[in-house]
Amino acid sequence: MAEIVSLTEAVERAIRDGDAVAMEGFTHLIPFAAGHEVIRQRRRDLTLIRMTPDLIYDQLIGAGCARKLIFSWGGNPGVGSLHRFRDAVENSWPVPLEIEEHSHAGMANRYVAGASGLPFAVLRGYNGTDLYRLETLNDHSGGAWGGRPPRSQQSHGAGPTIKPITCPFTGETLTAVSAVRPDVAVVHAQRADRSGNVQLWGITGVQKEAVLASARSVVTVEEIVDELDPRPGAVVLPGWTVTFVARVKGGAHPSYALGYSVRDNDYYVAWDAIARERETFTRWLDELCSPGGGDPPQTPPGHGGAARPPMPPGAPLRGAI
Repeated sequence: MAEIVSLTEAVERAIRDGDAVAMEGFTHLIPFAAGHEVIRQRRRDLTLIRMTPDLIYDQLIGAGCARKLIFSWGGNPGVGSLHRFRDAVENSWPVPLEIEEHSHAGMANRYVAGASGLPFAVLRGYNGTDLYRLETLNDHSGGAWGGRPPRSQQSHGAGPTIKPITCPFTGETLTAVSAVRPDVAVVHAQRADRSGNVQLWGITGVQKEAVLASARSVVTVEEIVDELDPRPGAVVLPGWTVTFVARVKGGAHPSYALGYSVRDNDYYVAWDAIARERETFTRWLDELCSPGGGDPPQTPPGHGGAARPPMPPGAPLRGAI
């Protein structure tokens, strides 16, 4: 059953050096505060997994937390490149970064397979693509876990993560993708009750699948309530599927939490200049890790722009999201 603890304790107990960590949230409910706590606790040699790595993984990579990235798209949405990610791939700064690239459909199906306790998923999407060709020809990836012993004998061993498979009913050649089963999933949600049941709504991405596929999970929430009232389209993660819950108001900033905050577009624009050069990024990192840097900043450290105040729960959303 879920334990309600501080964010510091949740990260300290759940995430270890060398873990495979999935931080999910698509545009919405991205767990920035948890990612920043991982940086402050100086975790190393992580395999980071995410369908759309954006600023939070740029920050983790630049801080030297990652040795490998498994992903399906990477960029600063609406702005441009992820400069710390690019520097790590091209120049091995601050440490070399191995990459394993998939399609969105491939990554989503890998999570579903992991959540379902299956060793792989099947789809058509890779046939004829370079991703399929390179993964199949170059048997060197070490799977999602770099050749470490597989958890519960799941498909994390050496070898490619994309392989052809013949349908036993039609004879058609399809593509199998190995399941993703992270050591830890980290997500943000709107709220949890005091028993650790978690409720999220809006754009939900693959948070549910990531949590169910993982051995442990950390969920940050905007608030903890006595009872979860029904919401249209909401996803509820029962407390027995969650390891730790931490209340972190604004924990998704600069992304947003539907009904609680709006997306801070200025932060994404400001990040491009901060991350572009090692010197400016290092100043940002020093400020994040300095005493008093523990609260989620409303603007990037080192950026003097005006802060956007958080929205009260239930307030109507206006402006760009």
